[in-house]
Amino acid sequence: MNKNPKPSPRQYPLELCTMPGFAGSSAYYLRYEDPHNDHALVSPEANAYWRNVDLYVGGTEHATGHLIYSRFWNKFLYDLGVVKDDEPFRKLINQGMIQGRSNFVYRIKGSNTFVSHNLKDRYDTTEIHVDVNMVQNDILDTEAFKAWNPDYATAEFILEDGKYVCGWAVEKMSKSMYNVVNPDTVVEQYGADTLRMYEMFLGPVEQSKPWDTAGIEGVHRFLRRLWNLFVSREGEWQVTDRTPTPQELKTLHKTIKKVTADIENFSFNTAVSAFMICTSELQEQKCSKRAILEPLTVLLAPFAPHIAEELWEAFGHTESVTTAPYPVANEQYLVENTFTYPVSFNGKTRFMLELPIDMDAKTIEQTVIAHETARKWMEGKPPKRIIIVPKKIINVVV
Repeated sequence: MNKNPKPSPRQYPLELCTMPGFAGSSAYYLRYEDPHNDHALVSPEANAYWRNVDLYVGGTEHATGHLIYSRFWNKFLYDLGVVKDDEPFRKLINQGMIQGRSNFVYRIKGSNTFVSHNLKDRYDTTEIHVDVNMVQNDILDTEAFKAWNPDYATAEFILEDGKYVCGWAVEKMSKSMYNVVNPDTVVEQYGADTLRMYEMFLGPVEQSKPWDTAGIEGVHRFLRRLWNLFVSREGEWQVTDRTPTPQELKTLHKTIKKVTADIENFSFNTAVSAFMICTSELQEQKCSKRAILEPLTVLLAPFAPHIAEELWEAFGHTESVTTAPYPVANEQYLVENTFTYPVSFNGKTRFMLELPIDMDAKTIEQTVIAHETARKWMEGKPPKRIIIVPKKIINVVV
């Protein structure tokens, strides 16, 4: 083959060098270790410091493309002594696909009349995909639908309870199915932090899961509740320097421990759940104390960076929240000193009673009998027997 072909006026030169597309795109991660080296791909010193990639995140299609090519070239370079590690990546995660939630309208055949979902079985209909951006909680905006397509400008609707209810199904996001959700629209309506946390809350990172715009409302409400721990409904900063209670410290450090472990395990959905539980508990405790909310803000930053930055500045900090030390759980606040017993009378739970874990059975009996609610259910009669299962239940037989 002529390696330097001269192109005719109607031809382009044949590109015979596949190295940029094959080797370059496969082993680029090594170049990041030593980008200014003009004599080698990577120096032995730089590779000895950085070693191989800690984490590779990509779709499943990468397993038959880039991942195989990268392993081929890394092993080749390893055999030549250029790199220190036989494998290019230490850990692989294939993230799942976010699926679309499609909506349908039902046109009566031979007409331009559309019948609502729960009435469609009465007619001979054709199922048609409809743009999900015209649907809110499966209710169609009929005027937007008529303006969407000239063919539907004269459409008529058979409604149920005054509304057109759409059908739905979980499918791959596709323009042809009109179920693509524009992130810009979501950010404009709910904010970027809500979008980020909702995507994490959808489910385990490796699994495919359906997008449901209605579900994003729950995450948005959670962030508003969290904000109200710091800022009153009147917009006033309400954080105080009061000393936190043991229960508040337990809530904080339980959350730190859970979220830290979930991040390490890439269980972002359960981390978001932990934030929701923490917020509910702090609301019940009426907590607005700096010693609790300041570390909580740092913990929140990877999940809701915009809100965290704003709150961090409100605390009086001049540097970014990302420069703050990440909080560490203190196990001393997680030690259980009490247990809340369900107290039953003849097998039926009547009230809850919090008691020290190390309280002996005799003292538990005396405390239960002396309780005001217990006297109501005993009706002045002495108990025949009191059954105590430590850290489980108390049952009074009368």
